[in-house]
Amino acid sequence: MASSYKEKVNWLFHQFPVFQKVGASAYKPTLENTLSLIRFFNVPINDMSFVHVAGTNGKGTTCSIIASGLTSAGKRTGLFTSPHIKDFRERIRINGVMISQSKVVEYIDRVQNASFDFSPSFFEITWVMALAYFFEEAVDMVVVETGLGGRLDATNVIKPQLSVITNIGLDHVAILGETRGDIAKEKAGIIKNGIPVLIGESDDEISQVFIDIAERKEAPIQFLPIQLGKSTFELNKLLAYRSLEVLLGDSLEVGRVKESAITDLYRNTGLYGRNQLYSKDPLIVLDAAHNAMGVERFIRDIKSQYPEKSVGVLYGTSNDKDLMEIAKLFPLEWKYYFTEFNSSRSLKIDAFKSNEYIKQLKCRYFTNASKAFFKAKTFDYESDMLIVFGSFFLLEEIL
Repeated sequence: MASSYKEKVNWLFHQFPVFQKVGASAYKPTLENTLSLIRFFNVPINDMSFVHVAGTNGKGTTCSIIASGLTSAGKRTGLFTSPHIKDFRERIRINGVMISQSKVVEYIDRVQNASFDFSPSFFEITWVMALAYFFEEAVDMVVVETGLGGRLDATNVIKPQLSVITNIGLDHVAILGETRGDIAKEKAGIIKNGIPVLIGESDDEISQVFIDIAERKEAPIQFLPIQLGKSTFELNKLLAYRSLEVLLGDSLEVGRVKESAITDLYRNTGLYGRNQLYSKDPLIVLDAAHNAMGVERFIRDIKSQYPEKSVGVLYGTSNDKDLMEIAKLFPLEWKYYFTEFNSSRSLKIDAFKSNEYIKQLKCRYFTNASKAFFKAKTFDYESDMLIVFGSFFLLEEIL
């Protein structure tokens, strides 16, 4: 089965475009493909219950905490997130347990034997496979992370019990818009008629966008209070907690659920790669931060958590990220290992070397992520700790 599973997933990656591998060319700005696939798999999505989460950063973490809380509350909970780090099945879980290899093979077989008159994307196929699985397994609630944007994201075919938007930053500007206001409109596309919506972080530039769309759709809207000095994880946690209160009701029971949502987070969801303590000796921390907002927050969190430590950084990123803006965030006193990784989307060493901000840093360059990690964790820069971030691809190669 293992070889068959690997062959099937490999076929899926190569048969249909996948954003994780090829970038914007895989993006399908339409819901028609998804609806056709739902009919093909015969999934009655209107009979299912959902929580829908969009935003620039923290979507996966927020989804995982919500799902963990629902699991702790006794709900049979489906969780759909992306991308995966090591195993395709990380994207589709029930109460923390990944979909079986045999079930993935079964679904891909059905796709392979179908004659579609359209070309679905990898994400569309994966999403509808997840829906079919969650329906077959009779879950009570499905927590869904959008893939990209919101309004035209493949996941936006559902009518959730609650819509959640984490925050808005500048990412995927070629697809979603060049201003935070434009991007907010796309993310706010998950707001549905009459369905409550929670907004995690907002400001004057984008709050009115959410208010206008919510009013037009008669959707009750709540903004979380401004939280100063909170870590990224704390902000995600607070938004997830409020979501659980809306879903379960604000009671003493919810207090217990919220506590176990964090203590049982890994068991209930399998979440990793988010400010993850990889090892204590040597001290190594991993994170999936990949855009300017995420990188800024991760660096801030590391400085707050380890204020006395000298830091070494292993960093690799995709070629669609704004290296000029991200490089400005790198502390001058830290030491850096810049690397490529095994993907056509990897930013190449020449791009690092030509960056004016990076030229000011003490750094070394690698074309192989595994070799870079081996060198970095020997602490030949005499750092107290190593942090690794910049891309899920990078984490995939070293985990």
